[in-house]
Amino acid sequence: MAVETTPEIPLWNDPAHPVAARVDALIGAMTLQEKIAQLYGVWVGASANGGEVAPHQHDMEEAVDLDALLPSGLGQLTRPFGTAPVDPALGALSLLRTQSRITSANRFGIPAVAHEECLAGFAAWGATAYPVPLSWGATFDPDVVRRMAAAIGRDMRSVGVHQGLAPVLDVVRDARWGRVEETIGEDPYLVGTIGTAYVQGLESAGIVATLKHFVGYSASRAGRNLAPSPMGARERADVLLPPFEMAIREGGARSVMHSYTDTDGVPAAADESLLTGLLRDTWGFDGTVVADYFGIAFLKTLHGVAGDWADAAGAALTAGVDVELPTVKTFGAPLAEAVAEGRVPESVIDRALRRVLGQKAMLGLLDPDWSPVPPALDGADLDDPEALRGKIDLDRPENRELAREVAEKAVVLLTNDGTLPLARPRRIALVGPNATEATAVLGCYSFPQHVGVQHPDVPVGIDLPTLRDTLTAEFPDADITVARGTGVDDGDLSGVAEAVDAARGADVVIAVLGDRAGLFGRGTSGEGCDAESLALPGAQQQLLDALLDAGTPVVTVLLAGRPYALGRAVAESAAIVQSFFPGVKGTAALAGVLSGRTAPSGRLPVSVPRGPGAQPTTYLGARLAHASEVSNIDPTPAFGFGHGLTYTTFAWSDLVVDAREASTDGEFSLALTVRNTGERHGTEVVQLYLHDPVASVVQPVQRLVGYTRVPLAPGEARRVRVTVPADLASFTGRDGRRVVEPGELELRLAASSTDPRLTATVTLTGPQRHVDHTRRLHAGFVQEPAADA
Repeated sequence: MAVETTPEIPLWNDPAHPVAARVDALIGAMTLQEKIAQLYGVWVGASANGGEVAPHQHDMEEAVDLDALLPSGLGQLTRPFGTAPVDPALGALSLLRTQSRITSANRFGIPAVAHEECLAGFAAWGATAYPVPLSWGATFDPDVVRRMAAAIGRDMRSVGVHQGLAPVLDVVRDARWGRVEETIGEDPYLVGTIGTAYVQGLESAGIVATLKHFVGYSASRAGRNLAPSPMGARERADVLLPPFEMAIREGGARSVMHSYTDTDGVPAAADESLLTGLLRDTWGFDGTVVADYFGIAFLKTLHGVAGDWADAAGAALTAGVDVELPTVKTFGAPLAEAVAEGRVPESVIDRALRRVLGQKAMLGLLDPDWSPVPPALDGADLDDPEALRGKIDLDRPENRELAREVAEKAVVLLTNDGTLPLARPRRIALVGPNATEATAVLGCYSFPQHVGVQHPDVPVGIDLPTLRDTLTAEFPDADITVARGTGVDDGDLSGVAEAVDAARGADVVIAVLGDRAGLFGRGTSGEGCDAESLALPGAQQQLLDALLDAGTPVVTVLLAGRPYALGRAVAESAAIVQSFFPGVKGTAALAGVLSGRTAPSGRLPVSVPRGPGAQPTTYLGARLAHASEVSNIDPTPAFGFGHGLTYTTFAWSDLVVDAREASTDGEFSLALTVRNTGERHGTEVVQLYLHDPVASVVQPVQRLVGYTRVPLAPGEARRVRVTVPADLASFTGRDGRRVVEPGELELRLAASSTDPRLTATVTLTGPQRHVDHTRRLHAGFVQEPAADA
């Protein structure tokens, strides 16, 4: 009887062997050129008719010859879906055909990793545009963010994408920075917990999450994009690094993107102590470090620390960068020549290659049964592209339902004199530049604002109702008069008189103000759209003041990417509702809050300034950063971090501290009761702040160390118990090591950074104790029915 034998396959293709052994065998069989080819990407755009991708021509790069490159292999494909509007099914077919071309062209049959942006949803034509990260922060709800990210990841994976360039874990240090909308907030613990939840969701779908921008980008001088970061080592360690630390340790992120910035003269892309010493040697990160777009070339052109492209490549590789993105520049011929000349050792290429190929192996890209056909095209007739058009839906009802949930939880009610919720108004004056603008809910990394604006003849691809549309549906019996008043930033005052007339003839004014997202000066918020001050753009403040003078109650609604000073409106508006680019269901979420159909439960992830010029400032300031008698500038915010009102009231009571002393390696246990004393269902957000009155180095007056959402029916009460590890009191000491010091602390249970409700004074005893990245990171919250409920 004949025995069937399986043809021998190369070790690197055999999933029965350990990944490390497979990778070592593959590296040993590769030429230098084949090794280098795995360390760069090529920027491509999917074909609109399902054909192979074409190289994307960018004004910063020369044309790429794929025929010349592909025989050596290719590490990554840059944004096949996110470069031009393409039907998702035809984009998936285009990617499939391109991967087939790549694998057949190189002798090892290695496909490329396809990466995409996913900062507010999969950045592809026709995909759901979710709320921006600043709205994620406003939810104070990691669970909903985790579920949203998993949905985004599933859509990406279904069409053949492997890696997502999100989340942004930069902590806001200056709200004038244009990319504030891309961040989660101004507090490292909030950024860390929400960002880690996003990573967990994305990774659960099989997408490699990419943490960015590592590190210090948001600490740029004067809030200017890509400016130097003047932060000290302690600010970096205690404010900017913790979110990355948490997302790697608890989120399982498999990639990190270096920052553009330089800190104390050292660019992040060439910082070996950061990318290797801290990230890998100390934290144990074993994934890939990818370049921010053109960031390696910037070592020569912008930072001036490299004399030529080979120097830039060598500096980045030595520091710990593994992959050049978005396209080949320094890691191509210049790197090969540098190795031949002995300027760059081949060992640093092998080190980066081991990480890249290891990740490809874990993605299944080296397996013998790997197929370029993505799940969404499984079983489809691939020979009839036009029959595929419209067959893949990336904006399904379940996506939009998740987008609605996030948007509703992110709406922040800043003030309310009782005007909200609106009680069936008969006449509404709907005024402002964002009242009838469909894209006012979108951030700069949404596909319509990032790419679609360059293709004005192509439909937006998703349903984007304006606030006028949703208010008309929400108040079907109301007479709604619309007046633009002024543009977002055109300074035009010619429409103010019409807006005031509409206000005088109405029962209530809804003034819809804020931003227009864009890129590099084409918007008032977004990458490269930095602000000189935090005054409302254009003539919007003049319009708002004129409406306040009209005598009709004004509800100020903000659709924005950053907080703005609102002048008189802080005290004179009947209500102020803040929403940070809330995505496809954003206007419906706002209409629901205005009518009372839904109750607001969002909290501010960034402080709202009282004046436009007292920057940079965040709630994390030390004592000298707060108002004093020796400066005429008062940085006290109009609304502090964590602030947000509801349509009910809550009473906090019965604080119990189990023991007021604990050792520096111990913990405290506290409990309090929160009761809904109003007549409506509502959600309170219990926030825990730590105040360290005496420390060996200057500390913020307070910092967030925990939080929990507490939903309560009218009259309902819950007992909230919290365990506070001493590790949460740690900070970077004078010797550069993280320390827990004995001494007195205040644990403030608060409704916001400006609204403490209950305070426990406790004491840490025993010796000073050093901790590291393995320290405890969280307070533990448990909720249970109150005994008298």
